[in-house]
Amino acid sequence: MRISTKGRYALRLMLDLALHNTPTPVRLKEIAARQEISDKYLEQIISVLNKAGYVRSVRGPQGGYLLTRPTTEYTVGMILRLTEGSLAPVECLDTETGSCDKSNDCITLLVFQKMNEAVNEVIDNITLADLVDWKLQKEGDFSI
Repeated sequence: MRISTKGRYALRLMLDLALHNTPTPVRLKEIAARQEISDKYLEQIISVLNKAGYVRSVRGPQGGYLLTRPTTEYTVGMILRLTEGSLAPVECLDTETGSCDKSNDCITLLVFQKMNEAVNEVIDNITLADLVDWKLQKEGDFSI
């Protein structure tokens, strides 16, 4: 499994919004500049996040984007699955496409199931709030 730039940038975008989580909307151009990501690419990603209700768009001269819920309610898994789709390491574990005919006899499937469970355990238990805390600790800034 490899996470694409879309998934990685979506996490960075959401983290940036979380770090600047005030009543004032954050402009996409500001995020693009801070994250050194093309604002055109971020527009595509923010559209997906907006349609899913993860962010809210505010129009006008003071417009931008805001998170729609507390940072503790977003998991890395939610964001990655939204932007990446299935994170299963093999197609036969992907619930959208189904299983293969050999799954009952496939011993290697156990390896891939364990991999999938381990990945999901990690990404579903790390919140955006955790990422904010880790970022602030790394910078030595313990106040927001």
